[in-house]
Amino acid sequence: MGYDIERFVGYVNEGLLCSICRDVLEDPLQAPCEHAFCTACIHGWLVHHSNCPEDRQVIDVSLLRPLYRYMKNDLNRLQLHCRNREYGCEMVCSLESIDRHERECEYSQIPCSNAGCTVQIERRNLDGHLAVCEYRSRECPNGCGFTILSAEDTQHNCVAELRTELELLRSEMICRVEEAKHEMESRLDSQRRHMVQKESILQNEIEELKSQMSRMMSDVRSLMAAERQHRQELEQAELEKRELMELLKGLQKDCRLTTTEGSRKSNFRPLTRLESVKRKPSWKRESKEREQVWCDCSFSPKAEMWPHQLVPPASLPV
Repeated sequence: MGYDIERFVGYVNEGLLCSICRDVLEDPLQAPCEHAFCTACIHGWLVHHSNCPEDRQVIDVSLLRPLYRYMKNDLNRLQLHCRNREYGCEMVCSLESIDRHERECEYSQIPCSNAGCTVQIERRNLDGHLAVCEYRSRECPNGCGFTILSAEDTQHNCVAELRTELELLRSEMICRVEEAKHEMESRLDSQRRHMVQKESILQNEIEELKSQMSRMMSDVRSLMAAERQHRQELEQAELEKRELMELLKGLQKDCRLTTTEGSRKSNFRPLTRLESVKRKPSWKRESKEREQVWCDCSFSPKAEMWPHQLVPPASLPV
């Protein structure tokens, strides 16, 4: 519904009136046919109709638009009386600021703030009414701390009220304790399950580490045994090498002594040039036989015999 035209001071343009309620536009909307309506009026009209109330053109809620700016400015500049004029308010202000004034107007009728009181009173007289209102509340004069209504003064019992309050507090405390207990049990249960799961995981990891350590110790023992065996083999090979070198040196010494003694015992006479030439092939053959003897002084793996066990050739000349 719009503003009552009787409240306005001066002339009001016909275009600023609602086409439905015929009052001054309140929260105006404009149809495509440029007719203006109050928001509440046009929404109520379109519930039962689908056309403009002025020219019967088809319209819809989605086609409604805000009022043109120049029309909105003309509307806001209109002067009107406060709606509390009948109670004594003489304020005249623009339509743009009327709502703000009426919310703060001293002549506005407001309800009493005391629970149970149905009196409507002017804002300026509210404090005086609250001082004498029979539904006003105040603290107990006996010091129990309760707020009582004036109508209940004869029925108020401080001891009974305190007992009731104590029972309420006790019940509330018991409920809170139970809730806290349940919450703590739930948390402890959750923590316990988490710790058990964590312990199981750690136990599995420990077992895995023990298994790995056992395998590593077994590998280390195998490597140490192989190292001892290899060291023993090296020591045995070194010992055999020294024995072989000593035997070889002794054999070479015996061969040199034998050769020296044989050359001393043989009869030596100078050869003529002709004999030297004739015996030259025989000397070469003797040299090869001597080299064969020296070669036979080494160890023969196939025969598995040491050089001192070999039998020198019978045809080898001394």
